[in-house]
Amino acid sequence: ASPPSSSPSSSLWALPEELLLLICSYLDAQALGRLGQVCRRLRFLSSRDLLWRRIARGCLNSGFTQLGTDLAAGIPVKERVKVSQNWRHGRCRRETVLKWKCKQVAPFSSTFLMPWMELDGEYLYLSQAENIQAYRLCPDSTGLQRHPQAIFSGHQEDVCRFVLVNSHIVSGGGDGNIVLHKIHGSYSVKFSAHEQEVNCVDFQGGLVVSGSRDRTAKVWSLSAGRVGQCLHTVQTEDRVWSIAISPLLSSFVTGTACCGHTSPLRIWDLESSQLLTCLGTDFHRGAGVLDVFYETPSLLLSCGYDTYIRYWDIRTSTRKCVQEWEEPHDSALYCIRSDKNHMIASGSSYYGVVRLWDKRQTRCLQSFHLSSPTSSPVYCLRFSTTHLYAALASALHVLDFTAP
Repeated sequence: ASPPSSSPSSSLWALPEELLLLICSYLDAQALGRLGQVCRRLRFLSSRDLLWRRIARGCLNSGFTQLGTDLAAGIPVKERVKVSQNWRHGRCRRETVLKWKCKQVAPFSSTFLMPWMELDGEYLYLSQAENIQAYRLCPDSTGLQRHPQAIFSGHQEDVCRFVLVNSHIVSGGGDGNIVLHKIHGSYSVKFSAHEQEVNCVDFQGGLVVSGSRDRTAKVWSLSAGRVGQCLHTVQTEDRVWSIAISPLLSSFVTGTACCGHTSPLRIWDLESSQLLTCLGTDFHRGAGVLDVFYETPSLLLSCGYDTYIRYWDIRTSTRKCVQEWEEPHDSALYCIRSDKNHMIASGSSYYGVVRLWDKRQTRCLQSFHLSSPTSSPVYCLRFSTTHLYAALASALHVLDFTAP
């Protein structure tokens, strides 16, 4: 029998809710949407997160990891599936929300700022020169509040990279120092870390790892009574551009400049600093790794000067990646991020190009040119289930995927 136009009584739709949910679990997104137009009871029933979770796990950037963990709890799953279609088809509203001037260092010459950022709930943290500024996100819009809510200082030169973990900011700067800030308080610590600029840092489990132009990676303690104590120094024999601690807190990976004959991707034991493995065997000279990202303890993404995004599964092979995607315009890739499921976002070195990739496809899914007519790399990008933020040399751009 077809569903009645009013409240269901003795028909199929008058069955107990448990049975209705079981029946509806076989429907796809389009059928669930149509079912919700029948009556109030079915609209409520067809909007249940339980029914949409299976569909959402197959969508782009819906807030679910490969293992099914929900990273966006509190947002209705049905709404996330709708927004996911905008990500897939590239439907968004673009806005430039912050602009800043290039930093002048000498007459007739200039150097571009290389901003870095992190998202944390209602705030976006953005490095600008030697400071890190916290901007509150405007609710239900792409914008930021005009003035930062807080400014974190401590470096004498530009901040190169920073991470935000457990209400702490750990940053590395061009002055060779590492600075630790507690977000909700005045506590801060600075210590000399490297002889040259600290290109990259990561912070997990009371330990900081840092990489520098001085061809070393170091492990530091931030535990009580040992803050700033160097536990290990790794001679990488090459400049370190990127670094990340494994989610298991047992090892860390370094991405280096690849100026010698050693693989630019190496994994080190966090406790002993001994080399565990090298990833890959066919890197060309100069194919430096500019960004790395752990999805799980065994799944790792990397990108860099050789224009490829590579996906590594260290359970299967360390000699060859399991998947790779080539930047179609032969541009270096400065940064990558994934939703820990199907989607990857990358930022390239020319004309502020941000690309979206579906791991189940070989070609780029969508492209967005954010820097025209002048050219600027995308130095850093971050995204939520609804917005993507891209930091270029002189501006912060936002893509709002809730727009129709």
